[in-house]
Amino acid sequence: MKRRIFCYFGTGIFLAMAVYAHAVQGKPAASATDGPAAARGPRTAAQEAPERPELHRRNPRYQLCKDDVLQLNFTMTPDLNQTVTVQPDGYITLQGVGDIYVEGQTIPDVTESIRLAYAKTLHNPIITVRLMEFDKPYFIVGGEVGHPGKFELRGDTTMTQAVAIAGGFTESAKHSQVWLFRRVSNDWAETQQLDLKKMLKSGNLREDAHLRPGDMLYVPKNTISKMKRFIPVATLGTYFNPGPL
Repeated sequence: MKRRIFCYFGTGIFLAMAVYAHAVQGKPAASATDGPAAARGPRTAAQEAPERPELHRRNPRYQLCKDDVLQLNFTMTPDLNQTVTVQPDGYITLQGVGDIYVEGQTIPDVTESIRLAYAKTLHNPIITVRLMEFDKPYFIVGGEVGHPGKFELRGDTTMTQAVAIAGGFTESAKHSQVWLFRRVSNDWAETQQLDLKKMLKSGNLREDAHLRPGDMLYVPKNTISKMKRFIPVATLGTYFNPGPL
């Protein structure tokens, strides 16, 4: 009787092990590609989104450039009043203090920089900074126009007016496909294609874009079929080679 019980018990254990082994063999193994993905976890929306250039803030303050001229007035110590020019390396030379880097700063920024520089020798200096000379607003027109180049932007100017200022279209101009390049950051420019031929023919100028300082227009000779919405600023030299104002 005992032998029969041990026989049944051993048979049960054997069957249980056989069922477990079959279940393990039937389970699919995780692939090598699933392992790293599982370890990393799900990607966020920010990770999935394509890279986009950082855009300029609305109504940005003017940033100092090379050759800008600043007038510094010291309320309590007028003997330190001076006029300085931003040098080619971006520095200005301050009387009794030395050089400080100011290129790219706004007027409030440079005022604080100068105040800190003089705080070592003056107690709570009161300084007023005035921008006397600066880079004048401009636009550039290149390609198939009569006089391609760089022009001063005076007042409200549209694309059609800019083309006229640049001497108008040449006979080989593709004026149904005029490109507007607008810088949105130090490294990126936004592109926009406009059909000036259709605008001028219909007399509907509602889509005639108003230029902003630094805008660039390009009138091609042959059709440019595709262009990304944002392109690196460094590539704009392919289309433009402006001269001085």
